[in-house]
Amino acid sequence: MEKQKLIITIGRQYGSGGADIGKALGKKLGLHVYDKEILKMTSDESGIRESYFHLADERAGNKLLYRVVQSLIPENGAPSLGSDLVSADNLFRFQSAVIRRLAQEESCIFIGRCADYVLAGTENMVRVFVYADMEARVKRITEKGYYADDEVHKNIRRIDRERRDYHRYYTGKDWEGLGNYDLMLNSSVIGVAGCVACILDYLKIRGLS
Repeated sequence: MEKQKLIITIGRQYGSGGADIGKALGKKLGLHVYDKEILKMTSDESGIRESYFHLADERAGNKLLYRVVQSLIPENGAPSLGSDLVSADNLFRFQSAVIRRLAQEESCIFIGRCADYVLAGTENMVRVFVYADMEARVKRITEKGYYADDEVHKNIRRIDRERRDYHRYYTGKDWEGLGNYDLMLNSSVIGVAGCVACILDYLKIRGLS
């Protein structure tokens, strides 16, 4: 009998270790993990320069169009090849098309990029959100050396805000809302390994592994 397909999406606060959890989970399950790789894949398929996708990555579209009412979110249909080719909304549609194609082709894990929304209704999908205490997030980002020590806290809040706005803009939903996810895990309490173990146990309970 053919093995059932499994799709896992991981939303994450900046510095919570969501990407590391996704990679470790991918190794355990033998699944591809798609994070920023999606930007290059979307660039290759669309013919649009990759830098455009990086500029729009997990940031809300035109603020003049920003709406918090779900009925007014940008249309997530087929991408346009017209004058709005490189608009943030159209880049999101190109990216969404790649995410849907990958989910149709294989079991895999997606990090961020509203994959839970893009793939809504997909069979055997598990939606995870990873968060952490601010102290643990500051420590993680400081160790990575991305910013000067006195700039870490500010940048964590900035990137969280960008991700929150991005999610709200494209989905009309609260990024950290309980109803959007199957599992919400505090990585500062149980660590990366603990989060991976929790997800694996959840998959067993669901009969997905």
